[in-house]
Amino acid sequence: MKLATFERAGERHIGALLADGATLSDFTASEPAAPAFRDMLALIDGGAAALDAAQQLVRTPKQQVGLAEIRLLAPVPEPRQMRDFLCFEQHIRQARANRYLFGQGAKLDPASIELPEVWYQQPIYYKCNRFSVIGTETDVQWPRYCEKLDYELEFGAILGRGGKNIRRENARAHIFGYCIFNDVSARDAQMKEMPGQLGPAKGKDFDTGNILGPWLVTADEIKDPYNLTMVARVNGEEWSRGHSSSMGHRFEDILAHVSSEETLHAGEFFGSGTVGNGCGLEFGRFLRDGDVVELEIDGLGILRNRVVKQS
Repeated sequence: MKLATFERAGERHIGALLADGATLSDFTASEPAAPAFRDMLALIDGGAAALDAAQQLVRTPKQQVGLAEIRLLAPVPEPRQMRDFLCFEQHIRQARANRYLFGQGAKLDPASIELPEVWYQQPIYYKCNRFSVIGTETDVQWPRYCEKLDYELEFGAILGRGGKNIRRENARAHIFGYCIFNDVSARDAQMKEMPGQLGPAKGKDFDTGNILGPWLVTADEIKDPYNLTMVARVNGEEWSRGHSSSMGHRFEDILAHVSSEETLHAGEFFGSGTVGNGCGLEFGRFLRDGDVVELEIDGLGILRNRVVKQS
């Protein structure tokens, strides 16, 4: 299923996209007393029984609504936790080679960049601001302290059940579904703060900076998350193209590592990090006021947002 959270007549509902691609089965309106249809986290918490009930409402909808009649929100507007990882080696090399654009050293050949040994040993991550999440077609408010704003082409997994000390071979069973992630970055702020050896902070943490959507696609629909073409367009022009097969640390590695002596919970989000060629920094191109960014990933849809400078 392609699950959605949306605003209808001023109220927040959840549902799923139907086969025509233009209509949603409205779970909340169909079963207003059902606790599992209160919001997306409640559906996830409801487990197999809730998922079965949702699938029945896709097969036989009771209440339908056209996409033109509602406003899509992030499928999980407030994840219980957000972590974003650094899983694509090509992205790291190309991004670091261009630090000279911010006065940090000379221009380098990406092939000459040496990654720290720890990157190969374990997944590296930071925790995002889970309260700054928006969905498709919502404007990104350009931070006033930023001159160089960038998109990042990523996807992520939402947990369907938690756990501790999860074994790698069992990890995929914990994933509820996948969605596109645009990890918007204030590059000049990020480059300024990272030499402090802690962060990123204001390079990532600002309102509207974490974009999820347009759907939360259940794991059964994504047979192989490591066989997805990933494309970014700015104002209709292709800027980025990558492939999830180049993910150095996979979600199985991520869940096994993070859950080591730490309890994970249903509804947590785990980002893949930026695919190689997946951001403007890698090419020395940055966004401008009014640009429309589209991220498209096989099976996950198109995530579209405009960036707007604040007056």
